[in-house]
Amino acid sequence: MTVEEFNQLDAAAAAAMLAACADVDSWVGELVSGRPFTSRDALLDRAAETSRTWTAAEVDGALAHHPRIGERPRVEALGATNAAHSAGEQAGVGNSSAAVRQALAEGNLDYEERFGRVFLIRAAGRTAEEMLAALTERLANDDATEAAMVAGQLREIALLRLEREVVG
Repeated sequence: MTVEEFNQLDAAAAAAMLAACADVDSWVGELVSGRPFTSRDALLDRAAETSRTWTAAEVDGALAHHPRIGERPRVEALGATNAAHSAGEQAGVGNSSAAVRQALAEGNLDYEERFGRVFLIRAAGRTAEEMLAALTERLANDDATEAAMVAGQLREIALLRLEREVVG
């Protein structure tokens, strides 16, 4: 959709579209109430700025809408738009070897045990091997460092999704 079409959506439809990018109520609310945007760049700039204020609780809440790396996104759990985003972003995993997919599955469990949340990485543009290397590296992070990494990855995902949704 264009930024003009986004501006004309009713509030509920705009909120649903944004929540599929990042289900963070304050971010969604700020962008819905900030309409009309004069350009796509203005929308993306405001989205980026607002995403830097997410709290740890908001980031953790948004993780409920992200599948594990290497798992098929379930439409019934994520919603059709979010599942489609995730499937496309993780396309590189399907082309990897069984050994890499197994290592990702085991790494996901190690990560969840270590940090108490799903491993989140901007998968778009990354191979399964790159994601596995990042997962292995991030397991050594302390809690504060990893919390900052997760928030940054969620921001990247949200902004990439928004860039794909609003094209002009």
